Amino acid sequence: MKKFNLLFIFIILLSLGSCSSDPDNPAQATVDTTIKTGKITGKVMAQNGTKPIGGASVFTFDDKYKIYYTTSDADGNFTLEAPVGNHTINIQTGNGSNFRTEISATIKNNETLSLDASQTKLNQVAKIAYVKGAYDKIEDIIQTLGYTATEITNTDLGNLTTIAQYDIIFLNCGSRNNYSSNPALYSVIDTNLATFVANGGSIYASDWDVSYLVGGTSNTNNCSLAGGFVPDTKLCSKNIGSVGTLGATVTNTGLTTALGFNTLNIDYDLGAWQKIINYDPTYWEVLVKETSTNDALMMRTNHFTATGAPTTPIGTTTTFTTVCITLPGNIQISISVPQILVPYLVALGATVGPCSGSANSGYIYYTTFHNHATGNIGNAGVILQYVILNL
Repeated sequence: MKKFNLLFIFIILLSLGSCSSDPDNPAQATVDTTIKTGKITGKVMAQNGTKPIGGASVFTFDDKYKIYYTTSDADGNFTLEAPVGNHTINIQTGNGSNFRTEISATIKNNETLSLDASQTKLNQVAKIAYVKGAYDKIEDIIQTLGYTATEITNTDLGNLTTIAQYDIIFLNCGSRNNYSSNPALYSVIDTNLATFVANGGSIYASDWDVSYLVGGTSNTNNCSLAGGFVPDTKLCSKNIGSVGTLGATVTNTGLTTALGFNTLNIDYDLGAWQKIINYDPTYWEVLVKETSTNDALMMRTNHFTATGAPTTPIGTTTTFTTVCITLPGNIQISISVPQILVPYLVALGATVGPCSGSANSGYIYYTTFHNHATGNIGNAGVILQYVILNL
């Protein structure tokens, strides 16, 4: 009887153990009630100390390289559940390659650690350049956020060595206005920008500066114009926009989270702005569209490739690598981590490179609206802040 009781107890224990981890239920399989955790709270801020940053990734890893992850809300606030012990808390926007902050923190069991706002300011890792425009001043928004950008010229764009030192280049509307005086220079610029993006550099262009992307002089009045570096099959834009206020809808979930709203009015206070006529939806992601017509007003891509473009180191030298991690619910996130962590994360299923797009490509952002030097851009300014931080 005693042997039977022991055998019965052993069978019961085995059956209980078999229920503790179900490989067909990933959410259940990752639950480990023996892990002690606490909470970290804070408010992600720009370097100016006054602008809260929504949609920022906040995460850390335990000793087995499991990720603990959350995002900040539209007011910059976050609460992260984290394992007990000494850990590095990472705050990033975009994929973390251009703006990120690391914080050392000690998490205690069932306790909440509140980070000071001075700790949670988002640092600029990237080197940023801009070309002065006739209508835009995106550099003013960059500086208002507390970050820095260096002015370069079209002559500088014609020198690959010069632009290769930057991670991001902002092309202000109207900066291509002397094309006809030196078309040979702009041919070189097109080639250099293609190489820049193909090797991981990111570009923002607004309104008329779509001509850097698809060709034309100061703006584009037709499809398939000479010049540019984005294939004509991927984008067509014509300068036929008229003055007025358009109702717009934010179509990207991350952008909506960061902004705290998904509808707005955008004031187009100048005529002849670039209307997007057609685009390849497998190449471009629309972030903002006109509500009544569904016309794209703002888009981005990281699918750019350039056949024959030389492999050239671009931007700031770093020991961080971008990886794609899949969270429970099949949610994928692109983050940047120290290179020393990469093999361990790959062993757990992460992949090297971003979750979408070309592994080597940087982003191209294009907005039909812009930061007009004398106009009132309203909520569009908040969207442009998001663009700056997520390139």
